[in-house]
Amino acid sequence: MNITTLTNQVSVSEQIHTDDIQTLASQGVQIIVCNRPDGEAADQPSFAEISAAAATQGIKAVNLPFTAGQMNEDQALEFAELLASGERIHAYCRTGNRSTQIFNAAAGDAAPVAAAPQQTPKKAAATYDVVIIGAGSGGIAACSSLLKRDQTLRIALIDPSSKHYYQPGWTMVGGGVFDAKSTERETAQLVDRRASLLNNRVTQVVADANKVVLDDGSEVHYKQLIVAPGLVINWAAIEGLEETLGKNGVTSNYRYDLAPYTWELVQQTEKGTAIFTQPPMPIKCAGAPQKALYLSADYWLKNKRLNNINIDFCNAGGALFGVPAYVDALMSYIKKYRADLSFNHNLVKVDGATRKAWFDVTDADGNKTQVCKAFDMLHVCPPQSAPDFIRTSGLSDQAGWLDVNPQTLRHNHYSNIWGLGDVMNTTNAKTMAAVRKQVPVVATNICAVQAGKDPQAAYDGYGSCPLTVERGKIVLAEFCYGGRVAPTFPSWLNNGVKPTRLAWLLKSVGLPFVYWNMMLKGREWFTDCPAEK
Repeated sequence: MNITTLTNQVSVSEQIHTDDIQTLASQGVQIIVCNRPDGEAADQPSFAEISAAAATQGIKAVNLPFTAGQMNEDQALEFAELLASGERIHAYCRTGNRSTQIFNAAAGDAAPVAAAPQQTPKKAAATYDVVIIGAGSGGIAACSSLLKRDQTLRIALIDPSSKHYYQPGWTMVGGGVFDAKSTERETAQLVDRRASLLNNRVTQVVADANKVVLDDGSEVHYKQLIVAPGLVINWAAIEGLEETLGKNGVTSNYRYDLAPYTWELVQQTEKGTAIFTQPPMPIKCAGAPQKALYLSADYWLKNKRLNNINIDFCNAGGALFGVPAYVDALMSYIKKYRADLSFNHNLVKVDGATRKAWFDVTDADGNKTQVCKAFDMLHVCPPQSAPDFIRTSGLSDQAGWLDVNPQTLRHNHYSNIWGLGDVMNTTNAKTMAAVRKQVPVVATNICAVQAGKDPQAAYDGYGSCPLTVERGKIVLAEFCYGGRVAPTFPSWLNNGVKPTRLAWLLKSVGLPFVYWNMMLKGREWFTDCPAEK
């Protein structure tokens, strides 16, 4: 049996036999569709035989036979209804061609062969047990976690991007440690095959009707909804920035295609002024702007250029780092690299051609003035916000963030909506490490609610920020709600408030492996409620 995968939900093949049913069951198939009339060949098993064998595995069998070129509209519509169920489907005929044709017609990619050209079957609204908005780290990991807990769940992930990125690696790309390609994968290759991946953008959540509206006008219905779309990077909020990104010495590790340019600039800069900016909070990985500074300065120091380079860290906030326990260690490196700290400086305008940047400066009384600074290299951390549909769908707090309970991560007004990752109004650091701890909480609580129970798990606000203070050493900041230091490892193994070589190895080797091979696959080590115990 040669299987061709059309989507995460649908596969097709040539004629199957009764001994193939168990293989299909092991792959999560829930519906088998026969598109071949009985009696086309002497050795062909009948639909009744296939149906009986499927029943022994708990698989539904549907008979939609047609001869080549004779598919009708009713058959395409019936297949569309099967797609709308959200269940995993395998269709077969003599070669697989007819099964592919009926899928294309049902999905709206081609008109039914026997129908008039203008009569394309309408898509029925799909319904799933769990719909996940966002196929980032939280969405994919939550899908895997849920299916480890209950493999019968019908799950759909919605994300417009065909690419998935390990974003914590972009700091290392900008520091010349990682190659950018190592941080990129195809999204479809990472999503569990038992789930459906919809390559669309969400425009609205109609919570009262338990449905999500997509950018093509179609709708997806849910029993439980996980909202994990990540943040919107607002480059346009800084005047002139978009026009000069990637040239004129202006770069950012917050974009896949720009992180390599950061490393180019670091190597090329021999003298002058290097400015690193940080916008108002919250942002994803609050330590990332200064990580870029440290790795750049370390390179310049080791290559005997630092005496000729002035470093300026322009931070819209009033502190170097939000958790006081780590500030002393970080300040020692600020002094080592002779960097100036310009607090309450918010970047508002860039002119790449003249290499000038303007900052709004706020004094202790809240008064604003504007200053202009010349630069040779400018690393920008852009303003960030939740996607607009969070606010327009009535899911946000007053600041526009997804409004959830900080422990259960359940929405404060809709009991079947849950949050994950950077989009929430929780006060934890917006990092991949936080998502790793949040996923098992959400998965556990959804399964509990599905079983008629109250939420069983609580998130303590854990977040981690591996601060790359130099190449080869990291201050591994780990903390929970309220800034409480929460180290994963004992102090004799890793002193989190001081830079260590072990933390560097964890960041450069251990965490990428954990991300691709464990977190995204539902293997939840070092969490409070793992799927596998």
